Amino acid sequence: MQWGITFFVNSILLGIALAMDAFSVSLANGLREPGMKRWKMLGIAGVFAGFQALMPMIGWVCVRTIAQKFHAFEAWIPWIALGLLSFIGISMLISGIKGSDEEEKTRGTGLTALLVQGIATSIDALSVGFTIADYGLTQALVCALIIAVITFAICVAGVLLGRTIGTRIGGRAEIFGGILLIGIGLEIILKHLL
Repeated sequence: MQWGITFFVNSILLGIALAMDAFSVSLANGLREPGMKRWKMLGIAGVFAGFQALMPMIGWVCVRTIAQKFHAFEAWIPWIALGLLSFIGISMLISGIKGSDEEEKTRGTGLTALLVQGIATSIDALSVGFTIADYGLTQALVCALIIAVITFAICVAGVLLGRTIGTRIGGRAEIFGGILLIGIGLEIILKHLL
């Protein structure tokens, strides 16, 4: 592909499409922790942006090197995402229903959960490596950077929105966030099956 307006428009549209799952999970994180500090919001958005940029590059490398082996793995991508998001969502549901103690509620999303969320929401971005396979290395890196910037902005908006809603709905936020994560996992699998 040549450098030009089409390249940038395609990259922006890819970024927006890929960021939707990360936006929803960011919203759930904001719901879970309405008092979240600004540095943590930026960290959450940064993790999602990093994974959304990394996964298409991994896919690009796979297409250019081990494409046949990657095709076999591609069918499992939605199931892995469903499993990871459901695990976190069910944990949030249980915690919200049990009415866990105040210390656990104020802890919010830990680094391990955030990394699992980042992988789960970006694993389908591996297939973007197929759509950018004809890009050279520089174009693929620029595309990944555009995807990261867009994801970062969209995820910051998601956390801010979640914090605002979470403050208003109180203790039910964790239950709603868990249901939202499970729903995202189901939506990923339904898109794959249909």
